[in-house]
Amino acid sequence: MTAEQVFFALKQLYPSVALATVYNNLNSLYQQGKVRKISVEGYPDRYDKNTRHDHLVCRRCGSLADIHLSDLTADLERQTGFSIEGYDLKIQYLCPRCRAELEKKDGEYEPQGL
Repeated sequence: MTAEQVFFALKQLYPSVALATVYNNLNSLYQQGKVRKISVEGYPDRYDKNTRHDHLVCRRCGSLADIHLSDLTADLERQTGFSIEGYDLKIQYLCPRCRAELEKKDGEYEPQGL
């Protein structure tokens, strides 16, 4: 969820909540390592549960989908020679909705540069 989505959900239960309060709390939770911040260029930051998982990012609409891949930490440490604290893998793709829209609009969709 974005900070704004959290704000609007909270606003229904707590009408006096301020957007700045939501941002401050989300940033504090992120700094404490209790939530993950997912940044995708051109879109607002999103906050997610702090469990080991990766994301598919639609390169057209920016939607996120969770995926669970095997942990790459040991491989990354072996390749870099450094102790890895964590990583954020975002794989670009076209979500089913965007792919269907493009196929409907242009006939058979042909991926460019993939």
